[in-house]
Amino acid sequence: MQSTQSVLMIRPVSFRMNEETAENNHYQSEMVDSSAEEILDLAQHEFDALAEALTSKGVRVHVIDESSDHITPDALFPNNWISTHADGKIGLYPMFAKNRRLERREDILLDLEHLHGYSVQDVVDFSEFEEHQKFLEGTGSLVLDRNHGKAYAALSPRTDRGALGHFCSAFDLEGIAFTALQSVNGERVPIYHTNVMMSIGTKFVAICLDAIDDIEERQMVVDSLKEDGLHIIALTEDQINHFAGNMLELQGSDGPIIAMSSAAFRALTDEQKNELKPFGELVHVNLSTIETCGGGSARCMIAEIHLPKEVATH
Repeated sequence: MQSTQSVLMIRPVSFRMNEETAENNHYQSEMVDSSAEEILDLAQHEFDALAEALTSKGVRVHVIDESSDHITPDALFPNNWISTHADGKIGLYPMFAKNRRLERREDILLDLEHLHGYSVQDVVDFSEFEEHQKFLEGTGSLVLDRNHGKAYAALSPRTDRGALGHFCSAFDLEGIAFTALQSVNGERVPIYHTNVMMSIGTKFVAICLDAIDDIEERQMVVDSLKEDGLHIIALTEDQINHFAGNMLELQGSDGPIIAMSSAAFRALTDEQKNELKPFGELVHVNLSTIETCGGGSARCMIAEIHLPKEVATH
């Protein structure tokens, strides 16, 4: 299935604006009128609200506290270091910021298997790419169409074409690489993560095609999406600046939901909301502190669990 009913979320204990990621995440900014304690408190409340909203819709949310052993201000974005797959494989990914590499935790892999009963057949570790200054930040860099065996990737300092190739070989997927740009101080610069400007559900894709300046690359992406019968919902650059592209389809107890922030929800037009509603109930919460300081939103906070469950034997 494209989407899952089980997810992993990491509750923050050291959240703040990460100066190491601000270098190429142009969605981050400082909250100068708030203290570090106030920012963390607000972020924890926003995190809890999202976890509770998903749980109320029937999503199984496995919440794990950020490790207190290290200072990892972006730990609440676990989808950048881990992905899980229906064949029992787990992917571990090379991270651009050195202080984010500490987010990779073996204890979480063990908990998924031994505490929560998921079947882990293999762990594919791509983190050695860090030694070569090449990065691929999980399902931030990769927007996966699991149903059609494709991995879309907007190339950037955090998304390397060579690492993408290795990932696709390991997981038997077709890689579709392109360049997505945003306007910053009058210049066109790479968007740091693909999942900021693109979200794929079972039958739809929300994407900012205007970010793909190269006409041939844009057409390549459109042709691929149309080939698979996905309904295309076109987002504007202003909308993705409000994280409208950072949404995620999940399976609830009463059918699919589409999780997003309230800022993203407000940025969508009524027509776009009506386009999305047949594909899932729109669920949104306020994530303004996390979006401002962290430069990520609802999708970034959720690591989907596609692993099969262990079959009990008697």
